[in-house]
Amino acid sequence: MIDPDGYRPNVGIVLMRDDGRVFWARRVNRDGWQFPQGGMNTDETPLEAMYRELREEVGLLPAHVEVLGSTPGWLRYRLPRRCIRHGERPTCIGQKQVWFLLRLLGREDDLRLDLTDKPEFDQWRWVDFWYPAEHVVAFKRRVYLQALMHLAPEAEKLAQGAAILSRRPALPPELAAAGAGRLRRRAG
Repeated sequence: MIDPDGYRPNVGIVLMRDDGRVFWARRVNRDGWQFPQGGMNTDETPLEAMYRELREEVGLLPAHVEVLGSTPGWLRYRLPRRCIRHGERPTCIGQKQVWFLLRLLGREDDLRLDLTDKPEFDQWRWVDFWYPAEHVVAFKRRVYLQALMHLAPEAEKLAQGAAILSRRPALPPELAAAGAGRLRRRAG
């Protein structure tokens, strides 16, 4: 499903432990690490898609998590030219995502990367809340930072005393110009 502007509707998942660290996973057969994410089916709400992707990509059920927050609307990123399949109609130029912050209620051994015939990830680890914004592939960095900035106040409530907001990385100029300053003021 591609919208009229060329963006594929998608959900992103920030899975967090009570200590403020987040789930970070390596794509199968690649060196790229990212948060779990996936496309929405035409008959799904973002919340329904999030629960489906959570099960498919990391093996967790709704009982294993608590939804702490989500972005209020779509965050978009464009794909690099080399990743756009110009021969396909409609042409997908990027993704638009609703991001969810989830608290892990289950145990770490509930996490399973091998529930589907084609797993998305082959490794995972827990990292600092802001680490993904600085280490994801370059074309996703702005969206990751926007999502984390929006979700940080809820994350900080959970991680009592972790001071997540004070460790936020500096905003790149293009992000500040794109409206992240508004999110920064709300989060700070």
